[in-house]
Amino acid sequence: MSSSFENHQKRRLISSYFSVVLSIALVLFLLGLLGLLILNAKKVSDHFKEQVVLTIYLKDTAKDVEMKQLEKSLAMSDYVKSTEYVSKEQAAEFMKAENGEDFMDFVGYNPLQNSIDVHLKADFVTSDQLEKISDEALSKNFVDDVDYDNDLVTLMNNNVKKISFWVLVISGIFTLIAVLLINSSIRLAVYSKRFTIKTMQMVGATKQFIRRPFVWKSVRLGIIGGIIALIGMAIVLYYLNKTFPELELISNPVLITLLFVFVFTLGIIITWISTHIATQRFLNLKTDQLYY
Repeated sequence: MSSSFENHQKRRLISSYFSVVLSIALVLFLLGLLGLLILNAKKVSDHFKEQVVLTIYLKDTAKDVEMKQLEKSLAMSDYVKSTEYVSKEQAAEFMKAENGEDFMDFVGYNPLQNSIDVHLKADFVTSDQLEKISDEALSKNFVDDVDYDNDLVTLMNNNVKKISFWVLVISGIFTLIAVLLINSSIRLAVYSKRFTIKTMQMVGATKQFIRRPFVWKSVRLGIIGGIIALIGMAIVLYYLNKTFPELELISNPVLITLLFVFVFTLGIIITWISTHIATQRFLNLKTDQLYY
């Protein structure tokens, strides 16, 4: 009979420890993903900004030397990431591939113009900077027109500001929730041992002596949960970097390492503090209060 009761207690204890480790791992994993999002938010926004194209259309009378000189000067500019010269013949081929038919069969000639596609660096993708570059290009007599989607640029910059603000807010809220969830799991685990705590106290054990094994047990659970969370983060980071290599998510290994260390350390600190507070609470309770 006693053996059956002991086995039942062991199963309950293992189940309690498993739930604590799972809670810690899931919370730290989600917190780590949020950290990865914060670290790479600028890279993601910069990637989309650099997809904006400023197209400079050249007059048919433009000389080859003038076009090459303009393209070279743009490529050497601090605000330009890349340039691409697109001839009117290439533009016609693009349109043919896109529409599935050759529009020149109806028109009889190629009405398109030679152009230079300019991709700016993310920090310079603003309405003011695009207008400045546009005016500078139009000042040349062989440039016919400059085209870019100003509404898209304005919308993109406004959304980046809003998203950055809400990511910070959500990070703060989620960190608080993480602490509360882990604290709740630890308190439930300690609660199941409240009578043991009180018995040890009644036979003369000091609070520090009673608290120590509970703290170390919780810290070990925190370490296990942290390791599981880091493995999950590493898998997700590897998959995302393989799927979106252009974002260069692991281009800064120092920051990634610091994030992993922070998440791991946070799991240990939260479990240590939560266990300390939980055991202290039961140590301060009277015996008759343990039943409520």
